[in-house]
Amino acid sequence: QVYLQESGGGSVQAGGSLRLSCVASGYRSNRYCMGWFRQYPGKEREGLIFIDVDGSINYGDSVKGRFTVSEAEEDDKKILYLQMNSLKPEDSAMYYCKGARWATLGNGCNGDNYWGQGTQVTVVN
Repeated sequence: QVYLQESGGGSVQAGGSLRLSCVASGYRSNRYCMGWFRQYPGKEREGLIFIDVDGSINYGDSVKGRFTVSEAEEDDKKILYLQMNSLKPEDSAMYYCKGARWATLGNGCNGDNYWGQGTQVTVVN
């Protein structure tokens, strides 16, 4: 069983920065990808950025140049970070971490999918 736990959300002023973290455990797979999505109330989840099975990074157009992703390993866990800079009020949303085991390269980080519970980001003027 894969467990994902996000942290780091909160309220920040426009133009500021936040770093989200996602700790994944139980992910063991030869083809594993992780990424970040966000969801506005009443809308579908939007893919922001993910690290594909070959380590390549895929960016959504809405966050290019402002958001970056990195990953680390600690003990048996993977940690995915989302560094968000130059935040705008329209970045206010619930942010979710996704992990996919046995994912196919170039398939948008899809496979045996798992989600975290989300962390709220609010950007105020």
